[in-house]
Amino acid sequence: MIVVNIDVMLAKRKMSVTELSEKVGITMANLSILKNGKAKAIRISTLEAICKALDCQPGDILEYRQD
Repeated sequence: MIVVNIDVMLAKRKMSVTELSEKVGITMANLSILKNGKAKAIRISTLEAICKALDCQPGDILEYRQD
């Protein structure tokens, strides 16, 4: 299972979901889908934009956990 840790990075960066949404250029609804682990896929360009906005690496956001 892939876990999306956007909430953790937002807290570390003291950034709101709204601010991240504006910086990345995706809707709050799509960001919410990502945050809640409901997304089936993520574009590399979106992941890149999130990493740029949060000044982090993809591994800081995505985590693999065995079931």
